[in-house]
Amino acid sequence: MSYKIKRWEMRSAGEPLTETEISLDSPGEGQVLVEVAGCGVCHTDLGFYYDGVRTRHPLPLTLGHEISGRVIATGVGAESWQDKAVIIPAVMPCGECDVCQRGLGNICSKQLMPGNDMHGGFASHIEVPAHGLCPVDEQRLSAVGLNLADVSVLADAVTTPYQSAAQLDIQPGDLAIVVGVGGVGGYAVQIASAMGAKVVAIDVVQDKLESLVDYGADLILNTRDISGRELKKAVKTFAKENGLRQTEWKILECSGTGAGQKTAYGLLTFGARLAVVGFTMDKVEVRLSNLMAFHAQAVGNWGCLPEFYPPALELVLDGKISMKPFIRQFPLAQINDVFTASHAHEIDQRPVLVP
Repeated sequence: MSYKIKRWEMRSAGEPLTETEISLDSPGEGQVLVEVAGCGVCHTDLGFYYDGVRTRHPLPLTLGHEISGRVIATGVGAESWQDKAVIIPAVMPCGECDVCQRGLGNICSKQLMPGNDMHGGFASHIEVPAHGLCPVDEQRLSAVGLNLADVSVLADAVTTPYQSAAQLDIQPGDLAIVVGVGGVGGYAVQIASAMGAKVVAIDVVQDKLESLVDYGADLILNTRDISGRELKKAVKTFAKENGLRQTEWKILECSGTGAGQKTAYGLLTFGARLAVVGFTMDKVEVRLSNLMAFHAQAVGNWGCLPEFYPPALELVLDGKISMKPFIRQFPLAQINDVFTASHAHEIDQRPVLVP
């Protein structure tokens, strides 16, 4: 059987994305064809489009890696997924190589990222491996006021900070600091709070900070008003007033900016753990010896292992993570306008493009 697929392709950096139509045969062995319900617009997509970040797949390429939808066709061995509502992992390890077998799928050399290694989700349909798909209970989703398109952004904006929080081993009674509370950092605040931490949210945009006061931020700090030693002093004071440790802070750098990374690094304290979540092409000068002096740790975070998707989704279904206030749906046909507006920071919520 043949399927007609519409895609919006990037042909060169900064030029309008172009709608194309192709024919696709039935999925291959172990593969499924997903009818896209929604695809979120991520900072990474804008990096590919505007900032010269290279994609692994040559252009033309359909971007988009935050994808939810419904399986409408299956290949041999994937029949159990037929008609299932799913979230597609933004990074799909092969599941079979040595590093995957040792639980290190984030560094799998055969991993696939939609919109980078292969055509992505700014399309009507996408063919992907069935391995690692996250099933979605649409009844429970509806009960918390969400639809299938809404949870597309779980595939990066939620799961990426979830894996970071898991790597930092955030526990009740911890002090968690989130630097940069945009599309990813805002969910990092909610996740750290759901894990029992007291959360300090740091950004340069006051409206973003204030929007999180009711969603897990116990203290908000704007680095336009306070920075450097005074910023760290304010965090120390908050910790003391709330009976929290002055050591072992859990810091998540989510801004994806050089300034944000310097701010996060400057908050290191004894036994602190720093997760670098956001990506930037900026180069940052820091004193690495601080890691030694503070007996601190810095860890990177690439994507999110598929096994973390169900527990992250469970936080959404349990109402511990709110998504609706932080997303906004647009027709996929408006993709060029949405990219322009997102790049100009004219859209406060995370855009979800709906075919």
